[in-house]
Amino acid sequence: MSTIDNKAVLSFTDGTPSLEMPVYKGTIGPDVIDIRALYNKTGKFTYDPGFLSTAACNSTITYIDGDKGELLYRGYPIEQLAVNCDFLEVAHLLWNGELPNQAQKNEFVNHVTRHTMVHEQMSRFFQGFRRDAHPMAVMVGTVGALSAFYHDSLDISDAHHREVSAIRLIAKLPTLVAMTYKYTIGQPFVYPRNDLSYAGNFMHMMFSNPCEAYKVNDVLVRAMDRIFILHADHEQNASTSTVRLSGSSGANPFACIAAGIACLWGPAHGGANEACLNMLEELQANGGEAKLGEFIAKVKDKNSGVKLMGFGHRVYKNYDPRAKLMRETCHEVLEVLGLQNDPLFKLAMALEKVALEDDYFVSRKLYPNVDYYSGIVQRAIGIPVPLFTAIFALARTVGWIAQWNEMISDTEQKIGRPRQLYKGAALRTVLPIGKR
Repeated sequence: MSTIDNKAVLSFTDGTPSLEMPVYKGTIGPDVIDIRALYNKTGKFTYDPGFLSTAACNSTITYIDGDKGELLYRGYPIEQLAVNCDFLEVAHLLWNGELPNQAQKNEFVNHVTRHTMVHEQMSRFFQGFRRDAHPMAVMVGTVGALSAFYHDSLDISDAHHREVSAIRLIAKLPTLVAMTYKYTIGQPFVYPRNDLSYAGNFMHMMFSNPCEAYKVNDVLVRAMDRIFILHADHEQNASTSTVRLSGSSGANPFACIAAGIACLWGPAHGGANEACLNMLEELQANGGEAKLGEFIAKVKDKNSGVKLMGFGHRVYKNYDPRAKLMRETCHEVLEVLGLQNDPLFKLAMALEKVALEDDYFVSRKLYPNVDYYSGIVQRAIGIPVPLFTAIFALARTVGWIAQWNEMISDTEQKIGRPRQLYKGAALRTVLPIGKR
């Protein structure tokens, strides 16, 4: 923790003595009040449902300024990283703290590439799932099961073990996601290829088959790489906090990432792009562009229960910086695939135009977010909607593992133990069953 920059005094009206608490200043962002002595000194807890005003850790990885629409990875703006770097350069940055030079990049890429295969017995795990199982159910099970195969990297107190586990997770997540997809459609698994890029190899494992090799399209590979970069980390969100909380108990890294995947599965978190595409498909089925005016009217009517998915963001009160980048990629992909006139994509672009020009949405800062565009891009590439969240998990694993490693290395961290405001019954006596 940094040196004390200021002090705050908490006073009470019930006779409890006032408490002086340290105030710390970060590099950027709001100051934080250190309340760790609050309970010991006063017998009181703070109350903060959802931890919306609570800093649970100090971190050097990612910073968000929602009012400015700013996202920084290790101090670098996401706009610069997405244009000038590939995903494994960003992964190196998040894990090691610095962007790699060419020699460092070559070494890091080689380490990841040499770990992309999974143990052959993993293929048998898939046979225990129904073919129509949700991909996230499969991912939770298979990622957690990795710990059963890699006993040589489970000592979380050993920095080398942590690094080996990190490389394995970054390398194997694309393989597991692709295997999940192939299993659901009844096709044989495709092995990774060491001569392809990270994103290119993922698309090869997704779309090639023994009868026909996948022809790598540079525009589509670059689009997938950008999706990975834009989703790599996002500060202390629900899934990242889940990974940190799981890790605080000493759980192995594979279990912690599986816990993060389980949290990401929620429709309010990683399932947003899936919900967005479902909304578009429902709107298309109910009349498409011809009914767009009626749909917008319902969205504006608070009593209609109709929600506009893929717009606005919990943190960003300005245009999501990731959405601007994804919007460019979206139009590039639709153009190269000749899908500008596809009815669903035309509808999506028409809805985008309305939202960017309508004062109702602009005044409420309900801009299209990254989920809106990434869902459109993935569908255009040929990725089924239920797999969207699994790809989100693939990308976010880099951030999760960096956050987990930082938490393990932080001497101030303890096992997570949130408190509560108890509103249940007071002390009661159990009566014999005949007198109840």
